[in-house]
Amino acid sequence: MSFSLAPAYRSGGAAKAADWPTLAAAKSVCETAARAFTRHLAPTLPSCLALAGIAACTWGSFRLGQTFAFTGFLYLVFVVLAALYGGFWQATVISVAAAACLNYYFVPPIFSFANSPANWVALSTFEFTALVISRLSQRAQMRAREAIADRRDIERLYETSRRILLLSSSGEPGNPIPLLIRNIFDLRAVELFDAHSATMYRNGDVPTAAEQHTRDAYFRGTDTFDAETRSWYCVVCVGVRPVGGLALIDTEMTKLAATALASLGGIALERARTLQREYRAQAARQTEQLRTAVLDALAHEFKTPLAVARTASSGLLAVGGLSELQTELVTTIDQQADKLDRLASRLLRTAMLDNAEFKPQREPLPFSVLIDAVLRKFESPADRDRFHVSGPTRDALVLADRELILTAIAQLFDNAVKYSEPGSPIDIRVAAKNSETVLTIRTKGVVVTSSDSERIFERFYRAPDTHYLPAGTGLGLSIVKKIVDAHCGSVWAEGEANYGTSFSLALPAADTY
Repeated sequence: MSFSLAPAYRSGGAAKAADWPTLAAAKSVCETAARAFTRHLAPTLPSCLALAGIAACTWGSFRLGQTFAFTGFLYLVFVVLAALYGGFWQATVISVAAAACLNYYFVPPIFSFANSPANWVALSTFEFTALVISRLSQRAQMRAREAIADRRDIERLYETSRRILLLSSSGEPGNPIPLLIRNIFDLRAVELFDAHSATMYRNGDVPTAAEQHTRDAYFRGTDTFDAETRSWYCVVCVGVRPVGGLALIDTEMTKLAATALASLGGIALERARTLQREYRAQAARQTEQLRTAVLDALAHEFKTPLAVARTASSGLLAVGGLSELQTELVTTIDQQADKLDRLASRLLRTAMLDNAEFKPQREPLPFSVLIDAVLRKFESPADRDRFHVSGPTRDALVLADRELILTAIAQLFDNAVKYSEPGSPIDIRVAAKNSETVLTIRTKGVVVTSSDSERIFERFYRAPDTHYLPAGTGLGLSIVKKIVDAHCGSVWAEGEANYGTSFSLALPAADTY
């Protein structure tokens, strides 16, 4: 005995295997018919059901002997339902059918379409109801769709803002933003213009004219919508300040959503730039701390051999017995060793100023006494004679640490001698301004540009115009700034065209405390 597992059907007493291609074709026909019904007949389903309801109502009311008014009210219910779910035109068909049934079955003489005022009133009532209900239904549906779209946009905006906070700050700040917006909002393309760097970031199939429209949105400060390409071109703002433009290609989002998205784009750009500035500042602080530690260590290491060298040179001069040339050479060694010792001391003071716990020992000091003390340190009488001091009749008192402020003034005076025209006068003026006393040193020679007026106070920076002048370390003015900052004062430089440069040092007056 054998068994066959193949499907079979009987026709004329013979077993035949199922024709699978025929069954698949039948299934495909059924699915096509179902789709056609859904596409063409499903929209007319409300009117079909309403017509069936009117037919049932007509039969029941006629058999039960109901009046014109009762049956008309039942018809009105079906008109309302047809207008609510099928729209005005389907409700109009139901209205005409309902009015015809009323005229034929319930208006004497029955079984005839006699012209009756009651019939026209019923038809007008049905049509008016259909019009009102269909319009209200359409408006409610439109508002429901708008609410759904607004809710979807809000959810997408929330997701965009959440993912912006997770963006990495490495690389170009605007690169990931278009890709993020395009993926979340399912757009054809997104283009972002960053006015700060004049860079255009894009993702997707961007139309040729989109770049110019995006720039125009920034320069004009207005949002525009291109109906032909269904694209928004929005100005990107941080607060009320325009920072770029945003193009949203092939979208149906509202103006409110597009504007909110542009604001998020501006926030993302500003956040990325802020993080980059913070990282650079942190790296600069770490570099500065390392540099200060190295300088501190070098200064300490220099002190011991300098002390030995100065002791040896001073001893040779004291012993005597040297020729004139030998004496001159040893004297030069002693002087240069003294300068190196002062430089090492400056480095140590700078390291001390970098300490956050450092507090200068401030006391009331006459500015004139400080100036005289610095001028007396100049070895050359010719250099001292170049300084011309003028100031208020009453000596100005400043609140300062004597040693530190003497170092700052000495550095400014030393720079004035080095970087001015040889033999030219150096004007020193002391003036009281508000609650401060300002010391100004005006020299003839190098003119500091506006771009260098801040940088010359950075450590190791030298202005390009000073490279042919006497060599320096680039530390002097940075030490001056640190000392003045520790005294809650200020120091600045101003170039004077066709003449030279003025350096000003402002310290709190003693009578303000």
